[in-house]
Amino acid sequence: MIKKEKNRIETIRQILKLTYPQVKTQLDYRNPFELLVATILSAQCTDKQVNAVTETLFAQLSTPSDFAHASSQTVEALIHPTGFFRNKAKSIQKCSAALIEKHGGQVPESLQELVKLPGVGRKTANVVLGAAFGVPGMVVDTHVARISKRLGFTEHGDPVKIEFDLMKIISEADWNDFSLQLIYFGRQTCKSRKPACPSCPVAAWCDYPEKTTG
Repeated sequence: MIKKEKNRIETIRQILKLTYPQVKTQLDYRNPFELLVATILSAQCTDKQVNAVTETLFAQLSTPSDFAHASSQTVEALIHPTGFFRNKAKSIQKCSAALIEKHGGQVPESLQELVKLPGVGRKTANVVLGAAFGVPGMVVDTHVARISKRLGFTEHGDPVKIEFDLMKIISEADWNDFSLQLIYFGRQTCKSRKPACPSCPVAAWCDYPEKTTG
């Protein structure tokens, strides 16, 4: 990486750090298992909607055993507002059963073990690792993927390839915060449609060709 590009990346990172100094997942949870379930539910759904659902959900079902032994109809009804509720219910119940069978009902603290669980991909695993266990992980959701391409951090569309591209240019100690800063930034400024480029704090370091002017 040439020095000029390295300096540009570091400048963007510092600006985002100053803009969003305190970042954390917006999902409500009390333990790693609840975060795991909430993250599975967050696919194609807003964190706000997930939090509204899990408030009721976790009052009735809160442990892997609760979910594994509940009827599919019960789980589906409780998570219905999050969308794709049949697939999500199946994933959560299979994941819960696997946690009981292979991990004594505890959420594992490694990426390798987490991604072996039904319904758990690298994004979900990295969310849990970072928020629940403080393990460095680069979360790549739709915001991170979009902004990374706009800023020229990656040329890929595949989330795993984007994750590895970002891991190469961002220090490991900053992986968790950096991905969350991009998520905050994507929600507030660098939106999918009509990004707020005129008020963007990193506009001067962004070559995105479809910048908005007002």
